[in-house]
Amino acid sequence: MSLTLAIVGRPNVGKSTLFNRLVGKRLALVDDQPGVTRDLREGEGRLGDLRFTVIDTAGLEDATDDSLQGRMRRLTERAVDMADVCLFMIDARTGLTPTDEMFADILRKRSKHVILAANKAEGSAADAGVLEAYNLGLGEPVRLSGEHGEGMTDLYAQLMPIADAMEEQQAEDTPQTDIELDEEGEGETPLITDAKPLQVAVVGRPNAGKSTLINKIIGEDRLLTGPEAGITRDAISLRIDWADPDGESTPMRIFDTAGMRKKAKVQEKLEKLSVSDGLRAVKFAEVVVVLLDAAIPFEQQDLRIADLAEREGRAVVIAVNKWDIEEDKQEKLRDLKQSFERLLPQLRGAPLITVSAKTGRGLERLRAAILRAHDVWNRRVPTAALNRWLTAMLEQHPPPAPQGRRIKLRYMTQAKTRPPGFVVMCSHPDKMPDSYSRYLVNGLREDFDMPGTPIRLTLRGQGDKNPYKGRRKKNAGALAKHLKGRA
Repeated sequence: MSLTLAIVGRPNVGKSTLFNRLVGKRLALVDDQPGVTRDLREGEGRLGDLRFTVIDTAGLEDATDDSLQGRMRRLTERAVDMADVCLFMIDARTGLTPTDEMFADILRKRSKHVILAANKAEGSAADAGVLEAYNLGLGEPVRLSGEHGEGMTDLYAQLMPIADAMEEQQAEDTPQTDIELDEEGEGETPLITDAKPLQVAVVGRPNAGKSTLINKIIGEDRLLTGPEAGITRDAISLRIDWADPDGESTPMRIFDTAGMRKKAKVQEKLEKLSVSDGLRAVKFAEVVVVLLDAAIPFEQQDLRIADLAEREGRAVVIAVNKWDIEEDKQEKLRDLKQSFERLLPQLRGAPLITVSAKTGRGLERLRAAILRAHDVWNRRVPTAALNRWLTAMLEQHPPPAPQGRRIKLRYMTQAKTRPPGFVVMCSHPDKMPDSYSRYLVNGLREDFDMPGTPIRLTLRGQGDKNPYKGRRKKNAGALAKHLKGRA
């Protein structure tokens, strides 16, 4: 379960002290001077049996310009949008300030779950500040002392119901993957239905046109769009029936995700958060559409998300947007394909579709590519066909012979689907070079029509145990005993 807790509040209320206590390490600098934390820090938090990601943020300041405080505020807002739960801290000894009240209003609008914490609440001197906290309208404040560890049980009691509800929702939304097959290649394949629609995540950098594309697909302006990067602030899912020109529709749930907002000084931290947002969308998707901007395709962020989708075992479609404003389309397309093969060899053969979210051109091809990628992701190959293919591959290019002992590949079967996973029984699997495994995977892609989809190949050794070893001797002894008895 991947619950994320962001600790937010004005400067010098003790956010970093609590962060250090939750992660069990002194990762964040703490000082009496306000504004010591200027970046986001992320760590693995722990409260009893509850595990979660905790983010220590810079102090929320009333600054909207490009000053350091303004950038810190934008960075904190991004963390608020990415987090499942916001722990809003006030200083119980100081009491409420106008800044606290202003940012309480922001959190009410931006965060689904807000826990109000009155820090530095040890002793009677904090009682007045704790009572004042009720005026924020965020429920009963949790009395904490980040420095002395008081109130952790109460914080656990607030977090646990949210964590349980999230776990149930995640279990419901997470698609079935790594479906095991028996020796005959049989196993239940989930069908696309109204109750279980095809889940598609649209990911990419900001201003690549993700929201515009989804609005065009559903035929109405459901998502806010504009020329500014970063308008989508968190992941949004929409349920649609996407029909082809013949009127045949497919139930889908499309996830639109926030992109990385480029701002000086905070770009790396925002990229890290955006990747975590992309990771979450990928986990809930069966097919991931990586949307590129035709003007600046295959930037580092695009490559990381595409590689992430492949490692998570999801089907991938590459869509290049803003194709309507490209002048030399043929040359551009040739360059795109060459870059794709060079930068993402692990997704060799994945569909690369050019679209225009503004005009709607290419959307039919995108829909077909999504369904095709999903079909390949569910592909099954009969065991007999696999072993005939394996024999031909061995004849064409025999496996190597490390230290003079040739590796013998005896048998192959498909063990899983979503994505396709194959097992090869062989001798000395630990000595098989990666190049030969790639040779087999590329052959599977080409010969069984599985372009682009992740393929998992597992080499399994049979050891030196021969199942027939000793059986002949045992049978001979039993026969001699039987004949002696008859005599």
